Amino acid sequence: MNQYETVFILNPVLSEDQIREAVDKYSDFLKSNGAEIINVEKWGLRKLAYLIDKKKSGFYNLLEFKAPTNIISPLEVEMKRDERVLRFLTVVLDKNGIEYASKRRDKVKNS
Repeated sequence: MNQYETVFILNPVLSEDQIREAVDKYSDFLKSNGAEIINVEKWGLRKLAYLIDKKKSGFYNLLEFKAPTNIISPLEVEMKRDERVLRFLTVVLDKNGIEYASKRRDKVKNS
């Protein structure tokens, strides 16, 4: 199993409950397909570098997980179909990325 990070941006007009529901949907999707969730971070409302669907901002979220490779494609299909998701990016973490992610998690916990 590889370790992945998925960052996705949700529509800025969503309520806190709708944001939580979207994050839970993708976490549950991964768990039900054999993935192990390592970390979930809500980065909050941030300004976008450029307009996406005439939106200037969005709610950023990070999912860090270990999963078999065959889960990534169905996850991305689900995100493409979801109107709440403006953009997403999934990357495979190498050993340096895993080490950096671990340090970042520890830093967030200690602050």
